[in-house]
Amino acid sequence: MAAAGGLGVLQGCGVRLAAAYFARVGQGMAADGSGPRMGSVLWRHGCTSSSAGLGLGRSYGTEAKGEEELRVRYLEEENKGIVVLGINRSSAKNALNKNLIKMLSKAMDTLKSDKKVRTVIVRSEVPGVFCAGADLKERTQMNLKEVSSFVSKSRALMNEMANLPVPTIAAIDGIALGGGLELALACDIRIAASSAKMGLVETKLAIIPGAGGTQRLPRAIGMALAKEMIFSARVLDGQEAKSIGLISHVLEQNEMGDAAYRKALALAREFLPQGPVAMRVAKLAINQGMEVDLVTGLAIEEACYAQTIPTKDRLEGLLAFKEKRPPRFKGE
Repeated sequence: MAAAGGLGVLQGCGVRLAAAYFARVGQGMAADGSGPRMGSVLWRHGCTSSSAGLGLGRSYGTEAKGEEELRVRYLEEENKGIVVLGINRSSAKNALNKNLIKMLSKAMDTLKSDKKVRTVIVRSEVPGVFCAGADLKERTQMNLKEVSSFVSKSRALMNEMANLPVPTIAAIDGIALGGGLELALACDIRIAASSAKMGLVETKLAIIPGAGGTQRLPRAIGMALAKEMIFSARVLDGQEAKSIGLISHVLEQNEMGDAAYRKALALAREFLPQGPVAMRVAKLAINQGMEVDLVTGLAIEEACYAQTIPTKDRLEGLLAFKEKRPPRFKGE
């Protein structure tokens, strides 16, 4: 269903990334929606076993410790289409280690090709913390080559998160420092409890943010404020983060400690009724358009719009409007 004319415009403007994206997933958008089976299985370094966790889709963890470091839940009923990535390293404040980076990357590979996924929420399963950044205990055991490799893989993970073809929401119900905030910055939308703490604090360790923070933070809050935050290693609470545009919504924390997650879930439900193909190309148009001049950005929009014209969903939307009923989109 790729619109050849639209792609020609993109290529003519030199926007190869958008063209490559359509070449890779354009045909998949018209697929029948089939994707990986939503079974309740536990993945631990490639081993599988049954799991009785209600609503649990896939969980990734460390076999030695028996801790599920990443819980992936495919929600059902009125939340069908929403996938929740739950980080669960309680022993290390959800710090990003080699294994967790690997497991998150595996999850990205699965989600990006699953046409049943409509929105992804990233949250913590550990009370009071979102992600405390890189695992510094593990870092002290690395040589220079290993450190470089770890940072490179972390950066690649954040890029994979940013490029997921569906909306992503970070629910920050606790501490999000360093790589933890970089993970949230790679999401489309950030929501936080007022008690949450956020900052890129790497300069305190005589390093800089290396997983996209120096690039995504200025794009989120402006260059001057981003420099101020990074230079000072300042940590903001939810209200302060909202005031500078780092997050979209701030809420008072509740007794369960999941106020941001509940708001993220409510927001994700607002996304569910919309056309799946439209959501995917709208995200692409925004992301790519923000990196170029207005003329090129409008060409990207034109090419993205062209992707929706031949779809069955567009015709269904018009028919539903005429018949005064909710549309039944299939992502085709």
